Amino acid sequence: MVKKQTGTKKGRVPFKLGVVGHFGLAVRDPRKSAQWWETALGLEKQFEFAGGVAVGNDNVTIALHKGRPAPQTFEHMSFHLPSMTALRKALAHLQSIGAELEDPGDEIGPEAPGSRNMGLWFHDPAGYRWELSVQAR
Repeated sequence: MVKKQTGTKKGRVPFKLGVVGHFGLAVRDPRKSAQWWETALGLEKQFEFAGGVAVGNDNVTIALHKGRPAPQTFEHMSFHLPSMTALRKALAHLQSIGAELEDPGDEIGPEAPGSRNMGLWFHDPAGYRWELSVQAR
């Protein structure tokens, strides 16, 4: 049973979310996964913890926990890039390191049918699906 909120108008939340603080993913080898994230997306090792490694930048931290990967529980996550030029450079970089890209030969495309936002999708070594995208202006 969901308890009814009081004190705010329906649909109005008295705060706004900021950048992603962190989220955790189960991976077989946290150190090896951390190295992939450093190479693939330029994230830096933030710290180690019992059974894992955290990598990130000013916008997000990913806590890589030792465990059984479960990519089916995480459809995908999108990170915004500032321009199509940056998206093309990201594609070339991901290709150069042999990342598993979706839609080989036609990697960059609309986020969804009819969307003006453009993106590309790839998988990390644990099988999780990621997107890099540019918002239409």
